[in-house]
Amino acid sequence: MTDAVAPDTRRHSAETAKTMDDVRYEVDRLDRALVALLVERQSFMDAAARIKGDRSRIHDRERIEDVIAKVVEEAARQGLSPSIAEPVWRKLIDRCIAYEFEAFDALKPGRDSV
Repeated sequence: MTDAVAPDTRRHSAETAKTMDDVRYEVDRLDRALVALLVERQSFMDAAARIKGDRSRIHDRERIEDVIAKVVEEAARQGLSPSIAEPVWRKLIDRCIAYEFEAFDALKPGRDSV
């Protein structure tokens, strides 16, 4: 497993960036940090696939809506546009569920498959 976030080697903030090279440098730095966080999140999809006893428990509509509600609330608190937060997390959850199905099937071939 990786550390959640790579060290911050920031050269600029959004307010101090003066060129598109400055902006691109920081966007690339943030993308690397996001990848590290997604790797950690994915590792918990592997754990869920290992822990869940049957495949039918992977897609949990109530949990999805709970996660979305928490994300939208946190996004508002931190100033992230809801037009970014909600669709990004819905897609992330969708892809994580698909990944978890694959992980479950790899760990438990033929068990509770549809």
